[in-house]
Amino acid sequence: MEIIFQIVLIIVPAGAVFAMALFMIKTFLNNENRRREMEIRKASLSIVAPIRLQAYERVVIFLERLHPNNLVIRTNKVGMTSHQLHAELLKTVKTEYEHNISQQIYMSHGAWELVKTAKEETLKLINISTSKVPENAKSQDLAGIILQIASSVDKMPSQVALEFMKKEIAQYY
Repeated sequence: MEIIFQIVLIIVPAGAVFAMALFMIKTFLNNENRRREMEIRKASLSIVAPIRLQAYERVVIFLERLHPNNLVIRTNKVGMTSHQLHAELLKTVKTEYEHNISQQIYMSHGAWELVKTAKEETLKLINISTSKVPENAKSQDLAGIILQIASSVDKMPSQVALEFMKKEIAQYY
C-alpha cells in the first residue's frame, strides 16, 4: 500500500508538471500561429492596398468619362448624324465598361453595383434621347437633347456612384 502511495505522490506532481508544460506549449504555438497570420495579412495588405486604390482610381475615371456631358463632348464629331452619334455613344460606354470590368474584384459589392447602374442608366438616357429626335437629325440635335435631359436630372447615377466610392475610400485610407 505504501508503494502505491509513493507512486501516486510521484505521478500526481509529474502529471501536473506535464499538464502545465503541455498547456504552455499549446498557448505558445497558438500565439505563434496568430502572429504569423497577422504578418501574412499585413504583407498581403501592403500588396493589395495599392492595387485596390488603383482600381478605384480607374473606376472614378470611367465614371467621369461616363457622365453625359463628358461623353457627348468627347464622342460627337462634326458631320455625324444622330444615328451615328447614338451608335458611337453606345459603343464607347460599353467598351469603356468592358475595359474596367476586372476592377470589380477590388471593390465592394455595393460600389460595383452602383457602377453597373450608372452604366445602364447612361445607356437608357442615350436611348431615350435618341427616340426624341427625328431619324435624319444631326448629331448636334441628339447631343442637345442628351445634355438637356442630363441637366434636368438632380444627380446623374455616375455622380451617385462617385460620391459612394469617395466615402468608401475615405473609410479605408
